[in-house]
Order: sequence, then C-alpha cells, then structure tokens
Amino acid sequence: MTHTFVTDKLEKQLISYRHWFHEYPELATQEFKTTKKIKEILQSWNIRLLPTALPTGVFAEIGTGSGPIVALRADLDGLPLQEATGLTFSSKHPHVMHACGHDTHIAALLGGAFLLKQQESRLPGRVRLIFQPAEEDKEGALQVIADGQINGVSSIIGFHNNPNYSTTEFGIRAGVVSGAIDKFKVLLHGVGTHASAPQNGSDPIVALGAQINALQTISSRNTDPFAAVVLSITHVAAGNTWNILPAESFFEGTVRTADPVVRTQVKKRFFEIVKYTAKAYGVTAEIDWYAGDPSVNNDPHLVSVLAKALNNSATIYPQEKRLGSDDFACYQAKIPGVYINIGNNEKISAHNSQFLADDKIVLQGAIFFEKAALSVLADSQQS
Repeated sequence: MTHTFVTDKLEKQLISYRHWFHEYPELATQEFKTTKKIKEILQSWNIRLLPTALPTGVFAEIGTGSGPIVALRADLDGLPLQEATGLTFSSKHPHVMHACGHDTHIAALLGGAFLLKQQESRLPGRVRLIFQPAEEDKEGALQVIADGQINGVSSIIGFHNNPNYSTTEFGIRAGVVSGAIDKFKVLLHGVGTHASAPQNGSDPIVALGAQINALQTISSRNTDPFAAVVLSITHVAAGNTWNILPAESFFEGTVRTADPVVRTQVKKRFFEIVKYTAKAYGVTAEIDWYAGDPSVNNDPHLVSVLAKALNNSATIYPQEKRLGSDDFACYQAKIPGVYINIGNNEKISAHNSQFLADDKIVLQGAIFFEKAALSVLADSQQS
C-alpha cells in the first residue's frame, strides 16, 4: 500500500475544499451548493458519477473490475446554529453552521477518492463513493438506500471526528458503539377553566408534571441497571396566560438505547405510563412515537481488517460507546460496515456554536479512506 500520491500540494488543496464547505453549510436535503461543488471536483479528476433521483447528494464509483464493491461514506449537512468560532472561513450562511465536522468528512472522502483514482487500474474491485445528504435530520441514509445506491455493495466504511483525541488517534471497536434513537411527542387533552376554579376542569399541566417524573422511573426501576437507557424530555409547552388553566399541554423528547430488547421494553413502558397517568388525572393522551436509527454495530471481521491496515500509521484506541446516534447504522442493517472515530484535537463538543475541527483531520481521513478501501478489497479476494 503506497502513499506516493500524498503531497503537501494535495493536503493544501483538500484543506481549501474543507474551508469552502465550512463557509457554505447547508441544512438537511438543502445541500445544493455542496452537491454541485463535489460533482465539479470529482469530474475534474475524471471520476464517474452515478445516476440518482435524489435532489442532493453525490454518488460515484472508482474501478472497472467485476470484483467486490466497497462503499465509503461521508455526510454533507450542517446544523441550524449561528457560528461563533471567529474563523476566517466562518459560515457565510446565517444561522447555519458545520458544527459537527461534516465539512472535514466531505474533504476527507474527496481526498480518499483522489488517492484511489490514481490506483484505479490496480483495484481488485470497485469503490463506491457516497456523499450522503441529511444525516442530521430526515435520515438521508434511508433515502440513499431507497435510491439503490448500495445495491451490489458488499461492505461500507465511514468515520466521524472525535474532539477528545488527536488527529493521529483512531478509535475502533467491534459491535455496538452508538445508541438507537426514538423520538416521541405527547399531547394531553384536558378541560380548560379559570385558574381560581380548577374543580371545573381537568388540568393537563398537573398531569404533564406527573408524567415527566414517572417516565424517569423507566430507566431507574424498569430496566436492568447495566442496560444503557437515556430518556430526555426536551420541550414542554402549556398555556399562554396567568389566570387560565389550559385545555392542552405538550411535551416531546427522545429515548436512546443500545439493546434492541431494551428498546422494545422502554417503548412499552412509556405508553403504559403516559396512558394510565393521563387517566388518573382525568385527561387523555395522544402519543406520536417515531422509531429512528438503530445502533451503529461494527462488523467484527471488518474491524480486524481495518485495525491491521492502520496499525503502523496510527495510534488505535478502543472506540468509546456513546448513546448518540448516526444513520450510518441504517447501512449496517443491510450490509456489513464499520464506523470509526478519528480525533480532531479540539475539546469543544459537536453541536456547539464554537465547535472547531482541525484541518489535519482532512488528510488523515483521506488516507484512512484509501487504506480502508484497499484493505477490504484485498481481504475480499482472500475470502
């Protein structure tokens, strides 16, 4: 495995691309400028684009052989935040920011594509490039799957930056490394009345308070203490003035779990608590439950292949398990995959208006994508 094509010039070019993507972030399914820019770069390198019915996102392929196809994935979308980093290349789009490092992921996959293109004639298979829209919202991975972009693909590789490590440190772990995500909305219907005469109505605010407290007992009293469960209520609304008890109250939030059995158990108990507590307080409840991405679950064999390929060029640490979600898991529900972490030298967490990603991660990510594709293709030949 050679790095003859890794030069200072290439790194500077990739960093300049990263800065451009950072300056022009776009929200989920609105990545039109991003899509156009990626296509222009790939076409300038004579990398063939694949057809798609999706309005945003780019899909391409390197290699012409009939061997296995390994996919490399990067995510495109930014977040609805006003940037406060003070960078010279800060976002030019008000209230939109690359606060999760997706700009570095894009530039890294472009770099990996360039490196692999130089070796195209020697590839023992093909490399599918997936520049995926809508990771932060609207589950772009499911859109990509429905569009047929992983048809024929034997495995998929991706990475996410990790602010807690340096750019030479790579986190890899077999098995579950993230949480499954469920979202809920609850609307309580009571009977409104004057605040001085609550006996004439059914107070949905008191019921809401009781439910918020009771729902926290799911993790403390209904699931195994060693099971990973987080239930967070993030938005509460009721009433609009001081002397009227309203007819409705509302709350919403999310549940994160690691085990599918526990996930089912939590949902069942959630519905029981909401429905029966509502009845006890004389109100009714509407529950809108959305089952989101499953857990990121790294294929053990692919993990061993990648760990061996990276062993001499990076410090490998056991990837941390977190209950944050990523729709990369949707690909893994269909085909084997690995989603690793690469450090980015910054202590500020993602989804923060002051989040900074290190430019050094771009070349590190590019080389990772190159090594991952080559090692997985070589392993497929031996299998």
